Amino acid sequence: MIGSLITGAKALIEGLSITLKYFFTRPVTIKYPEEKREPAPRFRGAHILRLDEEGKLKCVACCLCATICPAQVITIEPDEDENHMKYPKKFEIDLGRCIFCGFCVEACPKAAITMSTDYELADYSRKDLIYDRERLIRAENR
Repeated sequence: MIGSLITGAKALIEGLSITLKYFFTRPVTIKYPEEKREPAPRFRGAHILRLDEEGKLKCVACCLCATICPAQVITIEPDEDENHMKYPKKFEIDLGRCIFCGFCVEACPKAAITMSTDYELADYSRKDLIYDRERLIRAENR
């Protein structure tokens, strides 16, 4: 009986010492709107369509990203220019349904699509979460 009381008191003191140690250390929270946490290097945020050195879109409308996407959120309409080079006439990503798996980035043979570290993606309507080609290109220049 006395042995179990001593064991219980010892466990209580150990638990309280751990609690007090963390109680007097610096806070874990940050002042969010003023201070922003730097995401991890492998963080997958909003998508970006990349441009080449000449300022042309790297995407050749092969549709591999749209094919491999498990959530089916990428819509591409291919077109050809006068030199028979393919490009996406329409390129949309619905971020409201995207699961941010990164398969589209891995599947792209031209490294035309990448993911930024932008994590502030909230919006007021679902329409605003559908990123078109121009918005995905502008994201690179931020």
